[in-house]
Amino acid sequence: MNNQSWNNFNKGIFKENPVFVMMLGMCPTLGVTTSLNNGLGMGLATLFVLVLSNLTISLVKNLIPSMVRIPCYIVMIASFVTVINLLMEAYLPELHSQLGIYIPLIVVNCIILGRAEAFASKNNLWQSFLDALGMGIGFTIALSLLGGIREILGAGSIMGWNFIGENGYPILLFIMPPGAFLALAGLIVIFNKISGAGK
Repeated sequence: MNNQSWNNFNKGIFKENPVFVMMLGMCPTLGVTTSLNNGLGMGLATLFVLVLSNLTISLVKNLIPSMVRIPCYIVMIASFVTVINLLMEAYLPELHSQLGIYIPLIVVNCIILGRAEAFASKNNLWQSFLDALGMGIGFTIALSLLGGIREILGAGSIMGWNFIGENGYPILLFIMPPGAFLALAGLIVIFNKISGAGK
């Protein structure tokens, strides 16, 4: 992998992390991350759609008239969202019910449309794949971290394993909406301090 390819992959994880740096996709980030399972599931569903839509748009970019490119991108993205929605409903019904309306809302996630417009429509297949993979992994890491921290602090458990016992006192605020803002703010500060992102 050459330098440009590595940068296209790596930027979505660190330098241009969709959540911690660019502040994109805040609706699912704050809405579904009450547990590590939910955060990971939403992140992987978005990664699936992001990779397939970037690849498809990169393949057909020269066939789409510029005046209708955005509607065409949305139709392609919606097709992949429908696929992941049906797959999750069939094979992961519990996770599907937890994520609810946020799965269909992947269609309007600004990360996906933004990468389609800013990158996939201007670059080749391989670079578009690397860009989507990096951004998707960065988004998945962010949602998983946020979900894990909120679950630990708000429920006293992680992945169903309760570690504070029956007499423990979790901080219930963290599984409520205000807790999402507090946990996200703390993670953004820590992430940007460690990675030097945004400089």
